[in-house]
Amino acid sequence: MVDRAMPILTDTSVASDWIEPDEVARPVVTYGMASKMIGSFEIDMHCHAKGQIMLVQRGALSCRVEGGLWIVPPRSAVWIPSGALHAIKATGKLEGYSAFVAADFDAGLPQRCCTVSVTPLLRELLFRAASLPLFYDEGGVNSRLIAVLLDEIAAAKVEDLHLPMPADPRLRTLVDLMMDAPAERGSLEGWAKRAGLSERTLGRLISRETGMSFGRWRQQLGVMLAVQWLAGGASIQQVASDLGYESVPSFVTMFRKTLGTSPGRYMAERHSGRQAGAKRRLHEV
Repeated sequence: MVDRAMPILTDTSVASDWIEPDEVARPVVTYGMASKMIGSFEIDMHCHAKGQIMLVQRGALSCRVEGGLWIVPPRSAVWIPSGALHAIKATGKLEGYSAFVAADFDAGLPQRCCTVSVTPLLRELLFRAASLPLFYDEGGVNSRLIAVLLDEIAAAKVEDLHLPMPADPRLRTLVDLMMDAPAERGSLEGWAKRAGLSERTLGRLISRETGMSFGRWRQQLGVMLAVQWLAGGASIQQVASDLGYESVPSFVTMFRKTLGTSPGRYMAERHSGRQAGAKRRLHEV
C-alpha cells in the first residue's frame, strides 16, 4: 500500500480504484482523470474534510455550492474549501487533475469557492503530484514539491466565472426556469409575473441576493452556459441559438464585453497551452 499511487481514473475504472483522499494521512493527495467518451456525468452534493482543487485540461466542469455556481473551462480550476457541500457536473471528453489539501495545510488558500486560471507551472506540479506514491515520504523532495504546489494554488488568479445563486425560494424557482430554457429572452416584467412578483420586487430581490441587476445576472448566466457548452464541443452558432440570440454577431458582442475576448479566441487560447507531457500521460491510460 505504501508504494501504491493514486490511479488515473478512466471510463473503465471500477469503484475499488477510488481511494478516499480524506483517509490518506498526507497533506496533499492528487489523482488524474481521463474520459474518452462524449457525454456528461453528475456527482450529487457531498463534501470532503480536505479542500479540493480540480483542474480541467479538456471538457468542462460546473460546480454548484450553496450560494453559487462555478464553471470550469479548459486551463482553469475550481477551488472548493474543506467542508463545503458541492455538486459536480462534467461535460464533454474530460481530462484533468484533482488535488485534495488537508485543512491544516491550507493557510493562504482561498476561504471561499472560486474559479482560478492555471499557469503551466501549476499544471505541471499537479501532474508531478499525481505520480507520487499514495503514502509518499515526507520531509524531503516530495514535501518541497507539495509546498510549491500549495504556493502556486494560493497565487492563482481568480476568474470571473461565478454566478451568484439567490436563496429566496421564489427566485430559485425562477432561476431553475431560466436555466431550463435559456433561449427565452423575456423581459423583467414577464419573468416577474412568472415568479408571482411585481417587477420592482423582483429587481430588488435579485439585487439584494446576488449583488447584480436582473439584466446583469441574466447576462452572466448566458456567459456561464456559453463557456460550458463551448468547452463541451458545441459550435459558436449552436450556442448563440441555444441562448436565444437572433444572430451570431450579437452573441459574440455580449461575450466579448463580458470576458474581454471573442468566444472563438477564448476557447482557442485554452486549448493551445496544454503541456505535451501531461497530455501524453493522460492519453496513455
